[in-house]
Amino acid sequence: MSFPPKKILFPVDFSERSMGASRFVEVLGGRFDAELILLHVAELVPYYGLPESMHYLEKQLAEFRQDEFKNLRVRRILEKGEDAAQRIVELSRAENVDLIMMPSHGYGPYRRFILGSVTAKVLHDADCSVWTGVHLAEAQPLEDRGIHRIVCALDLNPDSARVLGWARQIASEYQAVLHVVHATPAYETRPARYFDADLRAELAAEAEGTVRRLLETEGVEAEVDVQGGEVAHVVSCAAQRLHADLVVIGRSVESGLVGRLRANAYSIIRQSPCPVISV
Repeated sequence: MSFPPKKILFPVDFSERSMGASRFVEVLGGRFDAELILLHVAELVPYYGLPESMHYLEKQLAEFRQDEFKNLRVRRILEKGEDAAQRIVELSRAENVDLIMMPSHGYGPYRRFILGSVTAKVLHDADCSVWTGVHLAEAQPLEDRGIHRIVCALDLNPDSARVLGWARQIASEYQAVLHVVHATPAYETRPARYFDADLRAELAAEAEGTVRRLLETEGVEAEVDVQGGEVAHVVSCAAQRLHADLVVIGRSVESGLVGRLRANAYSIIRQSPCPVISV
């Protein structure tokens, strides 16, 4: 994703979670003077046609957060189809979108905005960065909270510098404290007990050294937290402990059958106590 984002795609389903996500969309869009594309895909229901009339949906989309978005450059697009996720990805490519913002859960005839369905498919297929948020129905306006602490989860793969660079830029934009978190394996099986403390300490020291060298190479100042355990648990616990306002993680740059959604990314997004940007 190019930084700052100049074009944001916001798929909406008119749920309370979409309303909650819109508060973040409003502030980020305004902060970066980004063009905002609101998209609603009216999914076809087998045997029954569209769940609601297109005229009614047009009215809903036209009125959605009209006052809140009045100072933004907004385009509203209504489409119908059988696969909302596919259309979101297609439109993001056609429009050269920098960032897709969407809640992890929503509602609808098939509850399609559940992580594992539309959101997971977008994360899997989209070329651009994706912002996801949970527990958004009661979300406070971002301007009331700000972004004060950012957790950047690094797996020390070749694209870690790219992920760290994005986290550094948004931390700089908001003058936020940046924490880099890395999870080392936690060996719980019987053979590993022969090594136990010594092995864990060696793995942690080696990983911390690699992280600090990367920070030095990229010219990034950040707190470093290396913990042993399951990746999503380590990251979510760190975000909770640090009262993070945002988690930044990496997605694979590979497209095609394998896709871009790593197994750990899925779990981190699902467990994170705050919004996650997958770059």
